[in-house]
Amino acid sequence: MLGAAAASTVVTVRPALAQTTGSIMSCEIPIPDPGMSGNFIAPDGSVVPPGTPGAFPPPGRNLVGEEVRDALQSGGSIRGYGYEQSQAYTNYIRRLQTGMSGFTCYASIQMSRG
Repeated sequence: MLGAAAASTVVTVRPALAQTTGSIMSCEIPIPDPGMSGNFIAPDGSVVPPGTPGAFPPPGRNLVGEEVRDALQSGGSIRGYGYEQSQAYTNYIRRLQTGMSGFTCYASIQMSRG
């Protein structure tokens, strides 16, 4: 069963790696995953119910690969969002797993950083 999960990851990431840098940088990451829409993002990146103290509403748009890459590399803010809100969103992105919307984009950004 573990082998099947590993094979699934390779199949999910490999097509993204074949993309050009330009298309990797224009891929999109929804926050949160559409299956969890309407929820907020806690500072640690977890998805929490709306109105949770200290949590942030979703960005209202998908984040683009280039802005995510820049924020991850610099540790800074995502254009249009404050530092703490940006950190919550990048923490959410770091928690993405296979099968979640945006995972392939995030994996592609990680692989293109080298």
